[in-house]
Amino acid sequence: MEVSHYYGRQVLAYPCEMDNLPSEIQIIDPIEIRSTTIRCRRCNQIIKKPDAALPHHQYYCPACINLGRVSTLAKFYHLPEPNQFEIPPTVLTWQGQLSPLQKMAAQEVAASMAHHDHRLLWAVTGAGKTEMIFPGLAAAIKRGERLAIASPRVDVCLELYPRLQEAFANTKIALLHGRQPEQYHYRQLTICTTHQLLRFYQAFDNLIIDEVDAFPYASNEQLIYATHQAIKPTGGLLYLTATPGPALFKQIKKHQLEVSYLPLRYHGHLLPEIKVKRAGRWRHRLPKSLIQWIKQRLGKLEMLIFVPHVADLAYVEAIFKEQIHQARFTTVHAADPQRLEKVQAMRDHQYDFLITTTILERGVTFPKIDVAVLGADDQVFSASALVQIAGRVGRSSERPGGDVTFWVQEPAVNVKEAQRQIKQMNRRGRHYQ
Repeated sequence: MEVSHYYGRQVLAYPCEMDNLPSEIQIIDPIEIRSTTIRCRRCNQIIKKPDAALPHHQYYCPACINLGRVSTLAKFYHLPEPNQFEIPPTVLTWQGQLSPLQKMAAQEVAASMAHHDHRLLWAVTGAGKTEMIFPGLAAAIKRGERLAIASPRVDVCLELYPRLQEAFANTKIALLHGRQPEQYHYRQLTICTTHQLLRFYQAFDNLIIDEVDAFPYASNEQLIYATHQAIKPTGGLLYLTATPGPALFKQIKKHQLEVSYLPLRYHGHLLPEIKVKRAGRWRHRLPKSLIQWIKQRLGKLEMLIFVPHVADLAYVEAIFKEQIHQARFTTVHAADPQRLEKVQAMRDHQYDFLITTTILERGVTFPKIDVAVLGADDQVFSASALVQIAGRVGRSSERPGGDVTFWVQEPAVNVKEAQRQIKQMNRRGRHYQ
């Protein structure tokens, strides 16, 4: 294994596997043994000894076993991050232009990254958050810093990677997620899922967490611990989201987090607002208005149809096949083994619509799309999730508007709150139009 594999990482291995180690390598016990519990040094989980026991008085951590079993039989191998990078003459190869509002936010972000501050970029869905971090990333690469962009969702990472490759064509970028078959390589810029941060230790000078309010990151102590472990003691942290949660508001109130706010999308148009229709007992009979809504768009627009639960997909699919013969569509959910392929096929215009769960609530962009949510009053949809779902619409300057319709069995607080948030964002946005 190359020496660079250990830079800023905790490489898990059994001592018998490790030969010809660099003399400066640090060897760390991955499990801290206490009187009645053990603590995992990778995920910080504290577990009662009987729940973590192996034969012969050995212990392991069941909490992060999906990343490889941490146990008292193994060790972590680590080298401090040396920032050994070749800086290309031209760093930012992106030729796009930022709007005046985007420029203001981008300048604040770049200054924050230069000072290694902790900041929240609170921007409406479709505001162009990714493009707004380009100047800050470019300046940090020129300074020789090691950087990472992490997201809770694989889909978001897969969408970010080609965009960053194009914007920083002379910089090698690592892509890390659980389904990635390629070997790890040491890179100045890394795009990864937030779970992959558990493998790093004091690696990054600046770390960006995209979609910070998304499952499974929000309120996940393990991933929040991994975030702070992954940055250097003086490292900067930038959160990106359109829907901050209570934890971020608490940090803002305590002055632990600075804020940059962007109330308008990059094309200057307001967010499409939510229409609500009654659906009755839709699990017994789908509303005719939904069937009509789909038929009106066939051959003209693409659609996303959201349902609350995986169990709803087969029923809705069967009805659509019976009543909308000419449509090309499929279902997709988090555990679908063909999920990534189906989303790509949608991008390639092979489907008229997808029937999906909340897995596509964020991080995916289709240029000309309308959205329907069936059973939007179900408690599985938080208000922030509904805002994100509505935010799939109108993201393209070619079609900055669009239709967002929610079908509900009865009036619900989550739907009303989502409507309120979007209207509030649009009120703020009108001041800048």
